[in-house]
Parts: sequence; structure tokens; C-alpha cells
Amino acid sequence: MKTMTTTLSADAAVDALKGGIEAAGMRLVSHINGQANAKLIGKDVPADQILEVFRPDFAIRVWEACKPAGHDIPLRIHVYEEGGETKVACRLPSTVFEPYGSPALMEVAKELDAIFETILSSVAGD
Repeated sequence: MKTMTTTLSADAAVDALKGGIEAAGMRLVSHINGQANAKLIGKDVPADQILEVFRPDFAIRVWEACKPAGHDIPLRIHVYEEGGETKVACRLPSTVFEPYGSPALMEVAKELDAIFETILSSVAGD
């Protein structure tokens, strides 16, 4: 798990990541805002948001390389508050796909690793 701390607020980090996702040519498949969902049932919790990220052409390549690996897409980026800090965490694609033992899948993962590192850099160095 790659985890980094950012000086951005959770909402600002999510906005920066969304910009990074778009700039990297990927798609935001889903945005799950756990904090907002908890508020719907009257609970206040620290920020906890998940961004699910992928793209159809990569999905096809994953399926062709190793159909069962389709279970692990889209890939996720987790933004949360812990100890007064905003954290951004992501299992890089090579980590997610390594257990499948498919060399073809790992080639796709290497490409995706570089893309996800670029996306994550949108909240680094602030």
C-alpha cells in the first residue's frame, strides 16, 4: 500500500486527484464519500472517501490477460483523515495484480503503475 500525507484538506485532495485522473487520461468510475454517507444517518466521522479509477481499454486488456483479475478493477484511491492529517492511500496496480501470476497482466500493471503514480503526484509536494 502506498500511503502519503498531504497538507491539503480531504476535499481539496479529492479535487486535486480528480484533476490528476482527468489529466492522466483515466476515468473516475465512482466517488464514494463515506463521510457524507455517515452524515445521512446522523453520524459525524472524519473524512473518508474512495475514488474508483479505470478506463475501458485497460479493462479489456486486463480481461484478455487474466479474466479473474477483472474482480480487482476499477482500482481505488482512498482519501481519509487520521490523527488530524489527510492521507491518500492506493495499492498500486502491480501490487493488486501480482497474486494472479500472469506475465501479460503484469505488463498492463506496469503501465498502470506509472499512470497511478502521476495521479498520486497531484497531491504531493504541496
